[in-house]
Amino acid sequence: MTESLSLVGQLFRAIQMSVPGIKAVYDKKVACKPFTATLRCSRVGIVEFITALIRSYPDLIWKVNEQSRSIFHIAVAHRQEKIFNLINDIGAHKDMITAYKDTNNANILHLAGMIAPRDKLNVISGAALQMQRELLWFKEVEKNVQPSLKEMRDKNGRTPRMLFTEEHRGLVKEGEKWMKNTASSCMLLATLITTVMFAAIFTVPGGNDNSKGTPLVLASTSFIVFAVADAFALFSSVTSILMFLSILTSRYAEEDFVESLPKRLVVGLATLFCSIAAMLVAFAATFCIVLDHRLAWIVVPISLGSSVPVTLFAFLQFPLFVDMIHSSYGAGIFARKSTDMLY
Repeated sequence: MTESLSLVGQLFRAIQMSVPGIKAVYDKKVACKPFTATLRCSRVGIVEFITALIRSYPDLIWKVNEQSRSIFHIAVAHRQEKIFNLINDIGAHKDMITAYKDTNNANILHLAGMIAPRDKLNVISGAALQMQRELLWFKEVEKNVQPSLKEMRDKNGRTPRMLFTEEHRGLVKEGEKWMKNTASSCMLLATLITTVMFAAIFTVPGGNDNSKGTPLVLASTSFIVFAVADAFALFSSVTSILMFLSILTSRYAEEDFVESLPKRLVVGLATLFCSIAAMLVAFAATFCIVLDHRLAWIVVPISLGSSVPVTLFAFLQFPLFVDMIHSSYGAGIFARKSTDMLY
């Protein structure tokens, strides 16, 4: 990686030298060219190229565009986390750069308070996760600015937090609607599973002993599997119902989208998946008890077929579940890598 970054820097200098009328790499006439390239890379998130340019031209971190915004301001406005992570490598200079005000008297935290470009939001599943990502961005930028900047007002008299609330009011409503619709649908399914599993334990397959009331197949392995799977499905579905109910009755404040709501949805989806899987295991066990001595040849294919709904549910919900796990329990979008360092 070091060799590739060095090659990028040499390539850029070679391009400069090839331009007619340029006598030196650091000619004042082309002083803006590295910064122009850096701005463009900052908008699209090409961190390797920016790293190479800053290493060759350290003064680029101080330059601003026509709106008085540095490359870090551009990175925040366009939600390029890899570029913004580089701000941790400039030491005490960070406080001076983050204090820059643009032509609207807005600082870098105001830019984090503005809603992200639509193309950056659309890559995230669901309005609730989009709101979570926006809140994570605002909190990360807030950690990297001086306390006085948090109360600074732009030309319209808005603090960064006021701007964030105003810009994201629509997204909060969309996130609430998306979360409630998802929770309602999943809660309906969990309720059906609870009802079926509760009734199944009182209609024991194989019948009961009339004198004692105990199941006739009590000692069989299939019955033990059925009983355990039925109980597990019942407990999992009830847990899922409680999780989705807590989502439906949440207050839906901005801060709830950071951890509370996503984690509840993760637990709800996980327990719902477990209840579906356990329900189908109970079905397969019941099938074995009823037809084991009559149509033994059909037991295996039917039991294997019961895994299809579980697989289908997992396949359909897997992308959302992974996104939830990554955003709620993962390293986060601002986790740094060794390649994202300037020095």
